[in-house]
Amino acid sequence: MIRERALKVVLVIVGLLFLAGVYAFTQPIQPEEQMLGGVYATLGVFLLLALRNPSENRSLIAFTAWSSLIHAAIMAVQAFRNVIPRGDLLGAVLPLVIVGLVLIALAPAKVRVAGS
Repeated sequence: MIRERALKVVLVIVGLLFLAGVYAFTQPIQPEEQMLGGVYATLGVFLLLALRNPSENRSLIAFTAWSSLIHAAIMAVQAFRNVIPRGDLLGAVLPLVIVGLVLIALAPAKVRVAGS
């Protein structure tokens, strides 16, 4: 019960943060950053919809967790190769790692159907 409530709180926070990606559409930034903002904003909407029944949205939660970790890993490599500013390690990589790990830790258990 506490775990499910914690997951719902995290889904709201992450969903709203990802939805803030809509802000990217209004800024004079690189086209790939606008595209990424759109993808994250869409993911944010679906995370908020997943609040209704997190166990039925296990794959969405897992996708969010693992894609956040992969995104963080790619950005970390880019930062160490000086492709992006090293300041992004704290400002972008760390939050993505936290999102990924928290969602994995709180992911709903697989529902077992009797007789299968």
